[in-house]
Amino acid sequence: MISTKKIISDLNDIPREWVFEHYLNLGERLSGQSLKIKSVFSSKDKVPSMCIYIDNAGRYKFKDFSSGYGGDGLNLVMYLFNLSSRGKASFKIMDDYNEFISNNSYIPLEYKPQSKYAVSDFEIRHWTTLDKSYWQMYKLTSAMLEDYNVHPLSFYTMVKEDEGRVLDSITIEGNFIYGYFREDGSLYKIYTPKNKDNKFIKVRDYIQGSDQVTFESKYLVILSSLKDLMCFKTLGIGNVECIAPDSENSMISKSFMKPYIDKFSKIIILFDNDEPGLKSAKKYKTQYGFDYINLELSKDLSDSVKDHGLEVVRNEVFKLLKSIL
Repeated sequence: MISTKKIISDLNDIPREWVFEHYLNLGERLSGQSLKIKSVFSSKDKVPSMCIYIDNAGRYKFKDFSSGYGGDGLNLVMYLFNLSSRGKASFKIMDDYNEFISNNSYIPLEYKPQSKYAVSDFEIRHWTTLDKSYWQMYKLTSAMLEDYNVHPLSFYTMVKEDEGRVLDSITIEGNFIYGYFREDGSLYKIYTPKNKDNKFIKVRDYIQGSDQVTFESKYLVILSSLKDLMCFKTLGIGNVECIAPDSENSMISKSFMKPYIDKFSKIIILFDNDEPGLKSAKKYKTQYGFDYINLELSKDLSDSVKDHGLEVVRNEVFKLLKSIL
């Protein structure tokens, strides 16, 4: 038990989970589990988009998909209180913790390995008129979906296991369920566009579109999603290839980008037309020096195609690309 009389002068003596529990006013203690809450950085967040999770080193971190912020407890306090350095955040945490334990006791909970749901089974089905009506809103044909290995699913099953023992199993079935597959047939993502709370289920890491890159074009465009990528290809702009990260908030590694940087004359970022998208594009500019363009029609490229049509979007994107090439 931590003494309430001891004055803490070293940040390492403060339980890392306390930082998240205290500043985020969490309704439960952290003991190794992941949480998803509404963003504390965006009052407009109607669906929880801020994740608190354990990294590979066993330390709590956060990722806020609404604002694009992420990092450890120091980063959290820096962003919350607009502090200019990790040192200032460290002093604030120590002051606040000392005040807290002057009136409270704090016993860190023992971390327990948390079982997570994982996709264990799925079934590919035939396309239907409902599928056609959905994808045609974005002017995407069955040929384009086939090129990028998008297949409709009749169901998928999620299983939670603990040391080989099945704790729970959930099967989801219905319309508008799609599997994203690699060229080798392995499933890497499930897309359920009608599910407002959880449209994507990640199965494994994969840079979308990388299987289809031939390195025969002069330029590469990095888009925010596979749907945006396919819509871009539908525009018919020549001499351009495309990839998309797992999400626009995840940075593609330098080791992965190296052959692309070596092979392409120029790499351009085209992310969503909102604050998180622009922040992510600027991070790529800082990290790699890639120029970015912003399509100011709808929220993203695929919605722009749906709302304004292929010709309008093609002309606008061509104009934006021409301005930086």
